[in-house]
Amino acid sequence: MIFELILHLSEVKVKTEYSKYLKITTHNIGLKGAKMDCMDVMKERRSVRSYLKKDVEEEDLEDILWAGQLAPSGGNLQAREFIVVKRRELKEGLVEAAFGQTFIGEAPAIIVVCANIPESSKRYGERGVLFSIQDASASVMNILLAAHEKGLSTCWAGAFDEERVREVLDIPKEIKPIAIIPIGYGGEKPKMPRRKPLKEVTHYDGW
Repeated sequence: MIFELILHLSEVKVKTEYSKYLKITTHNIGLKGAKMDCMDVMKERRSVRSYLKKDVEEEDLEDILWAGQLAPSGGNLQAREFIVVKRRELKEGLVEAAFGQTFIGEAPAIIVVCANIPESSKRYGERGVLFSIQDASASVMNILLAAHEKGLSTCWAGAFDEERVREVLDIPKEIKPIAIIPIGYGGEKPKMPRRKPLKEVTHYDGW
């Protein structure tokens, strides 16, 4: 199950502060009502651009955010930030910032994932810029997979005016928005897009 895998790979030590999240490993129910393994989640996840008018449970949203926080990070600095957006006027602002991608505003909740560049750069200098972006990107993938396992749909929206997103959400200048992720119950079921054969993208012992 995806949350069990995330917990294992992240080498999370079970302490009292984590205990409330452990229950999520007991109800990993997919769209068809059956438990899903990691490969199933990755194969079935789709980028969805239509959402129903149905709210996302707060508990599910918190679990999804926690999955994002369990992603690996450079030096374990966890140089990423999550902004949850539900207010209509802010969602409309994000649609505008994303060049009119209206489906973003259809979702009941949006998570904007940001790279905290100063957090990583204070240890790694210029290289910290890349590390913080990697930290945030790893979180995005966990969020997408965790949401799908819960029967929710998402889309990794990366086409947006970065400065406009900062203005809408009052994000500090040194923090870099990486992804806008609408989350909700999908109004469509896209087919799997073509993937390049492994032989076209895989190299062994060099290029």
